[in-house]
Amino acid sequence: MHYLVIPTIKQMNKYIIINLMFLSLALSAQDQLKGIVLETSSTKEMPLSGANVYWLDSSVGAITNDDGTFLLPYKFSYSKLVISYVGFKTDTITVKKNRYIKHVLQASDELDAVVVKSRKQATSRSYLKATNTIFVSSDELLKAACCNLSESFETNPSIDVNFADAVSGTKQIKMLGLNSPYILIATENIPAIRGASQAYGLSFIPGTWVESIQITKGTGSVVNGFESIAGQINAELVKPSTDDRLFVNFYGASSERLELNMHINTKVSEKWSTGLYIHGNTHQQKHDVNDDGFLDMPLYNQVNVMNRWQYTNPEKGVVSFINLRYLNDEKQAGQVDFNPDIDKGTTNFWGSEINTERFEVTTKLGYVNPAIPYQSLGFQTAYSHHKQDSYFGLNLYDIEHNSFYSNLVYNSIITDSRHKIKTGLSFTYDHYDELVNTETFERTENSVGGFFEYAYDDLDKFTMTAGMRVDQHNRLGFFVTPRLHMRYTPWEKSALRASIGRGKRSANIFAENQNMFASSRQINVTNAGGKIYGLDPEIAWNYGVSYLQGFNLFERKADITLDFYRTEFQNQIIVDWENPFEVSFYNLDGESYANSFQFEFNYNVCEGFDLRTAYKHYDIKTNYNSGTLEKPLIPKHRLFANASYETLEKENGAQWKFDATYNWLSSQRFPSTDLSAPEFQLDDYSPTIGTLNLQVTKVFSPKFEVYLGGENVTNVRQPDPIISADNPFGSNFDSNFVYGPIFGSMYYAGLRYKLK
Repeated sequence: MHYLVIPTIKQMNKYIIINLMFLSLALSAQDQLKGIVLETSSTKEMPLSGANVYWLDSSVGAITNDDGTFLLPYKFSYSKLVISYVGFKTDTITVKKNRYIKHVLQASDELDAVVVKSRKQATSRSYLKATNTIFVSSDELLKAACCNLSESFETNPSIDVNFADAVSGTKQIKMLGLNSPYILIATENIPAIRGASQAYGLSFIPGTWVESIQITKGTGSVVNGFESIAGQINAELVKPSTDDRLFVNFYGASSERLELNMHINTKVSEKWSTGLYIHGNTHQQKHDVNDDGFLDMPLYNQVNVMNRWQYTNPEKGVVSFINLRYLNDEKQAGQVDFNPDIDKGTTNFWGSEINTERFEVTTKLGYVNPAIPYQSLGFQTAYSHHKQDSYFGLNLYDIEHNSFYSNLVYNSIITDSRHKIKTGLSFTYDHYDELVNTETFERTENSVGGFFEYAYDDLDKFTMTAGMRVDQHNRLGFFVTPRLHMRYTPWEKSALRASIGRGKRSANIFAENQNMFASSRQINVTNAGGKIYGLDPEIAWNYGVSYLQGFNLFERKADITLDFYRTEFQNQIIVDWENPFEVSFYNLDGESYANSFQFEFNYNVCEGFDLRTAYKHYDIKTNYNSGTLEKPLIPKHRLFANASYETLEKENGAQWKFDATYNWLSSQRFPSTDLSAPEFQLDDYSPTIGTLNLQVTKVFSPKFEVYLGGENVTNVRQPDPIISADNPFGSNFDSNFVYGPIFGSMYYAGLRYKLK
């Protein structure tokens, strides 16, 4: 890796570190809070070493020394001090001024029976983080039929969800008006949905496996790579040591879709835990509600198994995870009368099969220095083998993708906890082998990179995270990725954020746009001399500002969020659908941008009743060969509302939960059909649509609950989603003009059983 350590970078880092040290020394002239934490032993008080002492809603804290004493920064704005230790009651004390603290923790076995209950927010934003991050808990995922990750954003206004086409039944997501390839999607901070898995990978992560999701708008941390442009989505998986010993979730829908999830967790020893996670789903009933001769949803079978091992040794500061996962997914779509055994490769009936087999191994090793808790080292690796064999009518597409990823991260501080740093090295390797009809595309990509990230927190009003990484890529060359996030608190319960960052990526034009094969369009790629399909890499800058304000409305908690993000492309691979007989790929020549504005209002109407509303506006334009146009099939305006109500939990754990989500989308521009025959021409814009989802859950006890729900209960349907459905092998056939639901209403029921 010697080619990364070039003199100018060394000098730059040297100057940065020296300046940061001077800055930290200048800022360190602040008050320090001193104190001691004790425990009661027999009749006398004894010092308690190793207790955690930190300011509430902050990352500023300390651990008590052998004599029970502690020292940590003090600011007048920090008034709540939390003191905790395993086996003792956690106390929160009010500190009105800087004075010596003496506090005695009470052992948990000496406590009287006291039950403290509070409602945890299913979705929340931090007032203290520099990044604009939305935290989604597992409770939020249970508000809808969240059978996989692609369906877990139905109740979140920051993510747009729609069908990719009218054949495959695949849901795609967008953030800031940009498709999922521009979003870094990770599981436990390891990039997961990329390359060959870009089109269908979200449906390969079962919802019950997800413990929480963090959604970051704008370019994220340089620690996770250089590809993020619109944002980052990180899914934390359930842990064998904390998950239920047995969890069973059974789901059935009116479409005759069936799913089963099972978690079996075991504590093997004092330090080792393991979990077996099994997911299976099937749908074998043919539906053609609109009588166009095509299945409204594909037939499929999926088997998904993960074995997860966790090692925890708190005395030595070590935690480690090993995941082994196998997936087999089979889909059949097309005309109702299509029989793959007879009709595959013929013009008898149009049909499609997408068969995917995937195997992956991921490891994580974390070490926290017990003597110096702010020093830690983390190492991540991931290997995956992904093989997809598929055809769409007479179009053939196969892809085999072998991928390896590794990331080494070191965390520490400079002088005190207000100045944190992260630095490390990463390596990625990808080998692609693709067959597109009769043409083969094979390539290898690898990159070695180093990164440095500095985070500053003045313990009062201002936080900042500034990062930079340098990468040497065999096809993208040598490049630098800078990113900056800042947060300022002008007054109580507020957060004003700003961010700027650069992203760069290689576009996998066939894997990311597989919906084009479900048409009769000719595929054109303009070779401009680039190193990936003859095209140049995509490069974009993202700028964003966000404002969060919390307040009380009629003595109930409420908050509003305003944010605006702009993405400007220096180069973009244009996917041009403006000729109804072709789909063309070429480098951007001119301007391409995406503006996203969102207003969100959240309100706790009364005890147990929460209301979330949002309005979103998009302005997205691109220079095509035919001129500057709006990006097709993206609504300019979107309205969102979610209402949830929970009854008070009874002593036996019983309660009711009700959820309703409404989405309204304005008209969406269709790609031009002016060159088509009159009977195949469409209007310039689609109609507006609105959909309503409902769910009710009955919790009988902490162990058992059942749920009933309906998707699109108002039965909104796009009447003719496929152009020339009666002649699928003709030149006008196209299934890519989808702007709304195809199947109509769908109802479901399920049960969950948990054994702690």
